[in-house]
Amino acid sequence: MQQFFLIILAATALFSCDRQKLTTDSTATQNERLVQEYYAYFNKHDWANMAELYTEVADFKDPSLGEGIVKQTRQQTIKKYSELGVMFPDVKDEVVQIYSSGEKHVIVEFISSGTAPDSTKFTLPICTIFTIENGKITKDFTYYDNFEDPKP
Repeated sequence: MQQFFLIILAATALFSCDRQKLTTDSTATQNERLVQEYYAYFNKHDWANMAELYTEVADFKDPSLGEGIVKQTRQQTIKKYSELGVMFPDVKDEVVQIYSSGEKHVIVEFISSGTAPDSTKFTLPICTIFTIENGKITKDFTYYDNFEDPKP
């Protein structure tokens, strides 16, 4: 009888782990889809729909916003990217790789590129770590080399 209870206990634990893994995998897949949607909106310059993927106020780490964590509303996000679109009308992001990390994080490697009105072009490798909770981006931590090459 004791062996029967051990078998039932082991089966229950195994089922519970499998179910938790399925939930984690499902959440990771949903988060990856949200991030893919984000970059689709970015590349269409649909800043309003892109901003809707964030919570009303989200945490950002981005050299363009200053040091440390900066809180931004959706409206501030729309304004920031609208200004970027004016500076570089053809700005686009080419996703290199998407990595899911647990239930809440998606890491994205991408190349941002564009051309300024004076025909100056840029290409910039970037890495962003998104934190996604309840289907919305709560944190956007972006890393890139923001130092200009020294002039000879």
